[in-house]
Amino acid sequence: MFVRFEFDASKQGLRAVLKDWEEQTLGVFWENPGVEFTSRDVYVRVNERLEDGSISRASIINFLERIASAGVLQRRETTGKGGHRGIYSQAMNESEFRTFIAETLIESLIRSFPEETKKTLKHSVSIQNI
Repeated sequence: MFVRFEFDASKQGLRAVLKDWEEQTLGVFWENPGVEFTSRDVYVRVNERLEDGSISRASIINFLERIASAGVLQRRETTGKGGHRGIYSQAMNESEFRTFIAETLIESLIRSFPEETKKTLKHSVSIQNI
């Protein structure tokens, strides 16, 4: 499954591919492995953490759906008052997610620039062995 990430080379760590509120969203799961959350639970927790404003519940829901479809979160559906809703839990811890991001970016580079990417990766490995 391909997932869309925008890479900003001017930033470090997860901020190179995630917005602040997206990182905070995943942090809810990473800090509570094995715990299930509704989108409302996540929305409340993320907005409590944000220093500069708030993020809409729709944005949280869309991110949860996108990241669950990529396998980063697990999603199960339940019914209750008001209809169907998703229940989310961690499928990848932070380290596994970082590996997933690296693999996703490298695979994208190989599809776009196969020879140059392979050459660069080989060069990077040889430099590390010096």
